[in-house]
Amino acid sequence: MNISIPTPGGFDLRRTVGGHGWSDLLPFECVDAGALVRVLDVGAGAPVAVTVTGGEGSLEVRASRRLNKAEAARVGRDVRHMFRLDDDLTLFYAAVSAKPEFAWIARDGAGRLLRSPTVFEDLVKSICTTNCTWALTKKMVAGLVENLGREERGGRRAFPTPEAMAAEPPEFYRDVVRAGYRSEYLKELAGRVAAGELDPESWLGSELPTDRLKREMKKVKGVGDYAAENLLKLVGRYDVLALDSWVRAQFTRKRNRGRACDDQKIARFYAGFRDWRGLALWCDMTQEWFEKQE
Repeated sequence: MNISIPTPGGFDLRRTVGGHGWSDLLPFECVDAGALVRVLDVGAGAPVAVTVTGGEGSLEVRASRRLNKAEAARVGRDVRHMFRLDDDLTLFYAAVSAKPEFAWIARDGAGRLLRSPTVFEDLVKSICTTNCTWALTKKMVAGLVENLGREERGGRRAFPTPEAMAAEPPEFYRDVVRAGYRSEYLKELAGRVAAGELDPESWLGSELPTDRLKREMKKVKGVGDYAAENLLKLVGRYDVLALDSWVRAQFTRKRNRGRACDDQKIARFYAGFRDWRGLALWCDMTQEWFEKQE
C-alpha cells in the first residue's frame, strides 16, 4: 500500500535522514541516503514497516501490508511528525541566509532534525546517548527494540511501549540491554509514563518558556543538561545548544583552529542566531557529513 505526503518547498529527504543520528537507531533502518525504513505501531493491529522515499514535492510511503483508514491516517501523521513536515523554518532560513558561510543551510534544505513518532521514544533514546559511545547507544536501543518491540509480519520490530518496558525488572536493563547505571532510570521512566504520572507528549505543545520546560525535563531521572537540550530541539525549541564532547571537539577543529575553548565561546559564536542558535550550531557541526558523501 502506498501513501503520498506533500512536502514543503525546499525539503530535502537526504538532508533530513542523514542530518541526525536517529536514522542509525532501530527501529529506523537507513537503506541509503534516499530511503528510510521505519516500523510503526498503528493501533491494535500488528505494527507495519514503512519505506519512505522522496518524490517530486512529496514523500512516498510504501507500507508492508494493507492499512485500514485509521491505520493509514496514523502512518501519515507519524511520517509528517518524524520528518518535521509541518515545521515552519522560514525565519531560520532567513537568519542563516544573511550570513554567507551559513547560506548553504537554506539552499540545501537542511535543518529538519529527524525524530521519533513519540516524545517518549526520543526521551528514552536521549538517555541512552549520555556518557557513552555511539556504538553503546546503538546496542542499548537495539536491545530494547529486539526484545520488547511488537513484531510486524516481516520480522522487524517497533519501539517498545511504556507498558512493555515497565513490565521488565531492572535486571533486564542491566543484563540484556546493558544499560548500566541507566537501568533504574529506564525502568522508572517507563513505569511513570505507563501509569499516567508523566506525559512526555505534552512537551510538544507546552507553553512554558524554554528554561522552565528544560527544568521539567530534568525532573526525569537520568536527564541532565545535555539530554534535556537534545530533547528540546526535538520538540522544536532551538534556543539551546546541547553541547557534548563531540560537538565541543567539532567546534574546536572547525571554528577555533584546533584550540580548546570553553562553552561560553561556543555560545557567543552562535548567539546572533538567537532563537535558532541550537539549530544553526547543529547544521554547522554536521555540514561535512554530506561533503564526505559527495
